[in-house]
Amino acid sequence: MAGLVAGAMSMAAGEYVSVSSQADSEAADLARERRELATQPEQELAELTDIYIGRGLPVELARQVAAHLNAGDALAAHARDELGLSEHSAARPIQAALTSAATFAVGAALPLAAVTITPLGAMVAIVSGASLAFLALLGAIAARAGGAEPWKPTARVTFWGALAMAITAMIGSLFGAVV
Repeated sequence: MAGLVAGAMSMAAGEYVSVSSQADSEAADLARERRELATQPEQELAELTDIYIGRGLPVELARQVAAHLNAGDALAAHARDELGLSEHSAARPIQAALTSAATFAVGAALPLAAVTITPLGAMVAIVSGASLAFLALLGAIAARAGGAEPWKPTARVTFWGALAMAITAMIGSLFGAVV
């Protein structure tokens, strides 16, 4: 149980730090864009025009679209079309941390349940096998939920899970610890 809590907290902390860094980068990009819009409005309008030309609009229509969007919420237009940022794709560190912790806890609960019904002598083999089976199952479920074919994601999560277990066991044996 301590491993489940430690793992969930570690996943949450790592995800929070990572996604917070992404949010910081997004905020810095928006601040830079805001300054550029204030100090170089013509260059920014030309950038937006070039983006729309690059997407296939005729030059005159691209200018009209850029001018129209710039006249409204210029920062939103540049954030979306120049920086690739939008409201629904913005980094959300707390949400990412909670999701990561919950996902880890659910995934760890299944092997933990196997521990409660496994005889001590078979613990390593059965819990390792059950963990890999649960990883494969959860990988397949996640792939299906995302609309992907399950084989490749399932193989990937199972392979990397097995590798992580093997390395952990190897390091544990090097230091005389049972893992």
